[in-house]
Amino acid sequence: ADIASFGPVQLKAYRREVQMINQDPYASLSPRMRIRDIIAEPMKAHNMYPARGERDAEIEKLAAQCGLPAGLLDRFPDALSGGQRQRVAIARALALRPRLVVADEPTSALDVSVQAQILALLQTLKDEFCVSYLFISHNLAVVRQVADEVVVLLSGKVVERGPTEALFSRPLHPYSRSLIDAIP
Repeated sequence: ADIASFGPVQLKAYRREVQMINQDPYASLSPRMRIRDIIAEPMKAHNMYPARGERDAEIEKLAAQCGLPAGLLDRFPDALSGGQRQRVAIARALALRPRLVVADEPTSALDVSVQAQILALLQTLKDEFCVSYLFISHNLAVVRQVADEVVVLLSGKVVERGPTEALFSRPLHPYSRSLIDAIP
């Protein structure tokens, strides 16, 4: 379906089913909102958990599932590390229990040790929430770790797609081969 043709009701339903984790955890969180409110924002917009106590309990549960201590919920983003901020972004994306999360380079702004933690968390949450990820990345080592299927784009065009291990072991397109050869 072409989402550009959706009316307000269809668009709201679509937004509930498809959420986003942005590349930069420093820019994607409002510095004027407490962590609790950042996670609550999509819940409020979609009238989930209208009772504040129920919503707060769900936020605390979601924060814990994302590896965030409850003590951080009343802080502002500037008090958090990059990895903690990305965990907040993940919690916010999962707050509506979407079917799909678009993850745009979700680990590229993080140091290597934190990247590994976030990737492991995303894998765990994938199973817990029965969610699929559309993982956008230039880091093919990361792609190989998280993807079931890979689509390689060149200048906005699909040049190859297939199961991860098949594509990595036998790439058919020269561009795919060059990307794989560039992995350290």
